[in-house]
Amino acid sequence: MGPLEVLMETGDQEPEEMPVGLMGLYGGGLALRPPVVFANFVSSLDGVVDIPGTGRVGRLLSGDSPGDRFVMGLLRASADAVLIGAGTLRASPGSTWLPEQACPEQAAGFLELRRRKGLSPSPRVVVASARGELDPAHPGLRGALVVTGEAGGARLPRELDAEVVHVPDGPAGLDLRAVLRQLVARGFRTILSEAGPSLTGQLVAQGLLGELFLTLSPLLAGWPAGGGRRGLLGETELLPGLSVGGELVSVRRQGAHLFLRYRLRRGSGLSDGFSGEPSPA
Repeated sequence: MGPLEVLMETGDQEPEEMPVGLMGLYGGGLALRPPVVFANFVSSLDGVVDIPGTGRVGRLLSGDSPGDRFVMGLLRASADAVLIGAGTLRASPGSTWLPEQACPEQAAGFLELRRRKGLSPSPRVVVASARGELDPAHPGLRGALVVTGEAGGARLPRELDAEVVHVPDGPAGLDLRAVLRQLVARGFRTILSEAGPSLTGQLVAQGLLGELFLTLSPLLAGWPAGGGRRGLLGETELLPGLSVGGELVSVRRQGAHLFLRYRLRRGSGLSDGFSGEPSPA
């Protein structure tokens, strides 16, 4: 693939050394500010991010954009951990959420990037599951960290090849602040969320999501009545009661695809974006 064209970048981006190949393709460094939770989505031009019953929905919505696959791999390679929900796990039966799976041709560069950052060779996959209904044969669960509540823990398969951590239940599933406290306690300070719209909506509503990377595809998906398609936050309601907005950090382009990066703001102040030092449980 050719390099992404940088159309706009704010001047507050701290310089970050990356392998030359990755730096050339991305058009600069990524400069994440840990501790932070950041999400990555691809959206159709009319706002669809999820089409139930469709495999590899990200590639479908992006038109299998090589730039989107590269950014996905780069974000995974920059993260201590990749957070997903059980629904995302079930909808992606072959995924391991590793950088090289998204963009195999840059596998060596991703590994070198992690070495320079002092990270383990691969990000830790973290699965948040309130119900504990997981398929132990899923390849993404090998060596993963499963975070669940009391009821979910009782349902987890005994043959699960994963570390299990219990957190309290919240009003809409797991207590997400408690989930993030567990991750920080394990040294995870850059947490990439590849969870679906429902969990993402909770993260945003609770002020826990600090940054959003959004690939805007030129494709139109349509919103058929009763089709179950969803936007970025699923069924989470924000306006008019809660104002959450984004500060545009960078805009990149490859062909007709736009790669947008936002820092999220809540109300009149910056979202805590999981400001890191968690309060005692």
